[in-house]
Amino acid sequence: MPNRCKVIRMTSSRKPNRRGEGAKLRPEIVAGAAAVLEETGSEDAVTLRAVARKVGIATPSIYGHFDDRDQILLAVIADAFAELDAVLVAATTDVEASDHLAAACAAYLTFATTRPHRYRVMFARHRTGEAGSMNETRPTDELVGAAAFGRLVDAVARHPDTAGGSPLEPAVALWVALHGYISLRDAVPAFPWPPEQAMLDDLIARILRPTTTRESA
Repeated sequence: MPNRCKVIRMTSSRKPNRRGEGAKLRPEIVAGAAAVLEETGSEDAVTLRAVARKVGIATPSIYGHFDDRDQILLAVIADAFAELDAVLVAATTDVEASDHLAAACAAYLTFATTRPHRYRVMFARHRTGEAGSMNETRPTDELVGAAAFGRLVDAVARHPDTAGGSPLEPAVALWVALHGYISLRDAVPAFPWPPEQAMLDDLIARILRPTTTRESA
């Protein structure tokens, strides 16, 4: 009895978009790239082939939405900042003014902890999307992530210790402190870090204590 070669057809569980629904593929590509990044922990692993495999499409299908992997990564960054903004909004909704900032800071740390590789790439490959020198200072509302930073400024403004002063400077100081804490904690996990809530309470108290108290200290 002659041998018969079996033809194995590779099938995808992804349901193809119907005609006219091609625009729906773009967010699927971005989500697929973000998933590859988080699963591998490596930006280099986010290749067109890997993303296409994750989404369940042919690699050439990506070119209708992105020219190259750099464009995909920039879209992942923009999407991550939008997600961070949504997380901050959800965490501070229906929260007392005095607890608003603590809730926002805790949500920021949770976001960074649960999406560590995406969070790292958000700042390692941060782009303004505008022409010109990357070292050129720009208004915050022109930067990627402006909405999320605005939530932090708003939370500082609501805090009783702000006492009607400008919230921008303490918001920047708090952002630097949070990002530094996240980076150091990831770099030196064996260090005996204080409990997270105690760390947050101390950072907020030190950064936002009234100006008169700082001057007399």
